[in-house]
Amino acid sequence: MTAMLERPLTTLAFCWRVARRDGICLGFTTHDRALSIGGLAYRPAPGMLPSAVTRSDGFDSAALDVSGALASDAISAADLAVGRWDGAAISLFAVDWEDPDGERITLARGELGEVALKGAAFEAELKGAAAVLDRPAVEQTSPDCRAELGDRRCRIDLAPRTRMSRVTTVVGEDAVEVEAAAEAPNAYAFGRLRWLSGPNCGLSAMILSSEGARLTLRQPPPSPAEPGDLVEIVEGCDKLFATCRERFANSDNFRGEPHLPGMDLLTRYPGA
Repeated sequence: MTAMLERPLTTLAFCWRVARRDGICLGFTTHDRALSIGGLAYRPAPGMLPSAVTRSDGFDSAALDVSGALASDAISAADLAVGRWDGAAISLFAVDWEDPDGERITLARGELGEVALKGAAFEAELKGAAAVLDRPAVEQTSPDCRAELGDRRCRIDLAPRTRMSRVTTVVGEDAVEVEAAAEAPNAYAFGRLRWLSGPNCGLSAMILSSEGARLTLRQPPPSPAEPGDLVEIVEGCDKLFATCRERFANSDNFRGEPHLPGMDLLTRYPGA
């Protein structure tokens, strides 16, 4: 029991610290006035309420339902719809609003799951740190590579395969042309495009295919692209062994079993 809970009259306020994946950090509080905690301003947002918070010393994958009304200017239905809040790091704690930089009680922390809109409100699940224990302990075999291009298992250096460019022409809803791109055929297939300016700033999109400087996205961006938009484009990989060996010369780090017989072995017959 902390000292601020032992008082005959408590002055508690719930606070939320939200760090989105695009680098924006926001603070909200159930208090009726803004609080400054650790240099971050926590705006009044009485509509953001957690479900019952329970804490234990076990390894159960605890989850917390978060709901709130779209009352804050920082939370818009458009941002929720395009996924700007998905995967945001959340910290929920209680402070004494008379001394906000003093003692705090951490209630929950984790990351937001998929955010759903329901009328003028939103609902999301807060996944705690123990949620990683729900993942499979052993990977399943597959003919394709299970590593991601550039991660610690793949070990390909993405620095020379990443470039900044600008959109020169909007070809269609899901295709753009940029100023400069890699010369390798279909170099950006299964790669990533990140918008650094314009109405889609902060969002990322998967590249379906590329032909020179023309990039075709898997899905159209939430807002129409405009000539002059600054983008970051990263080359991709189709996870095939032949691509890993011939294009990247990285077959020693291939994380798949391309020569393992598959289920089609049962259907083969002599002379097939």
